[in-house]
Amino acid sequence: MIKGNQFWKARSSHGRKPKFKDSETLWNGACEYFQWVEDNPLDKALVYQGEVMETPEPLMRAMTISGMCLFLDICEDTWSSYRKRDGFLGVTKKAEQIIYNQKFSGAAAGMLNPNIIARDLGLTDNQSIKHAGKVGLVDLTDSELKKKLEDLENEDE
Repeated sequence: MIKGNQFWKARSSHGRKPKFKDSETLWNGACEYFQWVEDNPLDKALVYQGEVMETPEPLMRAMTISGMCLFLDICEDTWSSYRKRDGFLGVTKKAEQIIYNQKFSGAAAGMLNPNIIARDLGLTDNQSIKHAGKVGLVDLTDSELKKKLEDLENEDE
């Protein structure tokens, strides 16, 4: 008697076939997404005295990897796996660069919110303040705190 079920060996293929058979097909899908973003800007609704009105100028829609994956009907993990497949790296990198550039340029021109885009793109302005010694201001009385502030001001002079 044979142990275990060997029925899985009867399949002609294992797993789902890739949605995009080659890099050209994936690139065409990405280009369709880029065009859709351009053709479908956002409308900003304004409320004035309880009445909703649309703005005359449409707003730029930011491209995203997530939005492109939804458009292509794939998950972001699938996008990542395409990046690792032979022949797909160039197309995926180019698509990601286009998305990055569109967001960066839109934020720089004031067409997208610069704060949101900077965070999304990982752009940060790190500033740190260093001071020597430990300043325990919590336990000080008002007069002691005033004296410490005066001392600090005198040090800067």
